[in-house]
Amino acid sequence: MVFLSVYTTFGFAEDRLHLGKTIFNLVFLSVYTTFAIVNGMIILQQSINMKKKAFKHRSFAILLAVMATLPILAANEKTIPANDKGITYTGRVEQHADGSVGYDWVGVYWETLFTGGEIAIEASEEGASYHNIFIDDQWVRKIKIEGNTPQRITLASKLSKKQHKVRLQKCTEGQYGKMTIHRIVLAKGGDIAPTPHKQRMIEVYGDSYTCGYGTESQKANDPFKLETENCDMAYGCIIARYFDADYVLTAHSGQGMVRDWADPKQISDVNMSTRYTQVYDDHGTQPYGFDLYTPQLVIINLGTNDFSPVAIPTDEQYVGAYLKMINTIRGKYKGVKILCVTPHSAGRYLQAALQLLRERTAGMEDVFMANPLSDMVTVERDMGADWHPNYQGQRKIAMSLIPQISAFMGWELTPQVVQ
Repeated sequence: MVFLSVYTTFGFAEDRLHLGKTIFNLVFLSVYTTFAIVNGMIILQQSINMKKKAFKHRSFAILLAVMATLPILAANEKTIPANDKGITYTGRVEQHADGSVGYDWVGVYWETLFTGGEIAIEASEEGASYHNIFIDDQWVRKIKIEGNTPQRITLASKLSKKQHKVRLQKCTEGQYGKMTIHRIVLAKGGDIAPTPHKQRMIEVYGDSYTCGYGTESQKANDPFKLETENCDMAYGCIIARYFDADYVLTAHSGQGMVRDWADPKQISDVNMSTRYTQVYDDHGTQPYGFDLYTPQLVIINLGTNDFSPVAIPTDEQYVGAYLKMINTIRGKYKGVKILCVTPHSAGRYLQAALQLLRERTAGMEDVFMANPLSDMVTVERDMGADWHPNYQGQRKIAMSLIPQISAFMGWELTPQVVQ
């Protein structure tokens, strides 16, 4: 209204409609950058034949209108750096000096309690990743994030202004992308508070079965697509939900204890024995200090890729690396119990190697060998993309391991559905 009164004063009523549209666009753009304001003035000057003195007054009026909108927009939101203590991260993350937090391992998640009815993030992604959004412990939707320029992504809006809980879970693996959270954005008057960690914590070391590769597919011969990978539908997360535990997934598709899928060498240059000690899965090799969480239970499910065609490792190579991982984990997490899983797809060579592992760990306290899962996952009903377990197959794996975990952990079974 301030602008229109100035405009009328200078006698340009015949151009009002045209100029009004132009000004609307200028005001919108100028909220973001001063450059847009100046550039818009130039466009305005070129499009309307006006006297120099009149244009000067009109430009001043535009600037006043734009400046008046800026504090209003800023007053309607609150930004919080991603490393704020009100945000609870679970998994391997790196906090940066600028307040941002980066991570790439599959399954990393963060939670916070927020008020104000709305919450968004400013995030960037070096590749592409999918994330599950949970509000008040209920799954809401799955989103894709890509683009290395920070962008604003709304996680929840139009909620009551009372306290709610949000969880954002990275459900695809590190080889496809690295996520960086720069800021949390709340509505005016909103605030955050940390969520306490659960009393139980499980960490799973694994491969594509643990990552949830193809879990959202329903046919074994479907090709893999990133959108069908969802660790939340894989056995590790299913087991954690059943026992009401926090969890960490240290997993990478195609990797073995010492050899990767179809590698022509017996010992791959990069494998899970080299990855599991890192902060990042696939975006840096800086060592992890094993200091962000302490699990009571570690599950190891590795070996399928080691004994894939053609140049399989010797039993001693595989078991030697396995024992080294067990001893490292026991040294980092005092009192931890370790469950070694025989994959459902284990062939005779892997089964023979795991039998040797059983013999070598027989005298180790708190190290357990899981019962075999042979013939449990069927091709017709239980497999998704690339002959990997779909959600039903993953539930079967979880249901076979839950009673064994209950027995040696002393965690009670409950009547809830395994899902």
